[in-house]
Amino acid sequence: MKRNMLFALLLLALMGCSLPAAAQLPAVTLKTIDGQAVRTDTLSNGGKPFIIDFFATWCKPCNRELDAISEVYEDWQTETGVKIFAISIDQAQNIHKVKPLVDNSGWEYEVLLDPNSELRQALGIQVIPFVLICDGQGTIVYRHSGYTDGAEMELIEKVRELIK
Repeated sequence: MKRNMLFALLLLALMGCSLPAAAQLPAVTLKTIDGQAVRTDTLSNGGKPFIIDFFATWCKPCNRELDAISEVYEDWQTETGVKIFAISIDQAQNIHKVKPLVDNSGWEYEVLLDPNSELRQALGIQVIPFVLICDGQGTIVYRHSGYTDGAEMELIEKVRELIK
């Protein structure tokens, strides 16, 4: 029995899932692209849901996901008020590539830098892209790893459920 439970937990971890789903964000200090410190346990969106999307400049699926969301982000904001925090896990030697990527892509997200993967590790994230949806109180209510074309529509559906 113990062996089966251990196997199940290992399988969940490999799939990018971790337990429990409903949890608060840990207190980790990250920086914005402009160098301002931000504590992750204070991330909010004025009582409305927000999405946290972990990415790296070198991760093609991450960039496709953030590009796809960018195309509909204005509509999402108008409809639901959702906000997106894009968190780069690029290491210190590559951190200088984040701002040019964001600027060239036209992403209107608030971008934070996690060069030591402190937040990623605190949340037990193994695979990117990885997306969290938090409710208006900052509680993590949804987790998803990986990206396939069109998967962004599942995100907005989850946000719509939260604002009903």
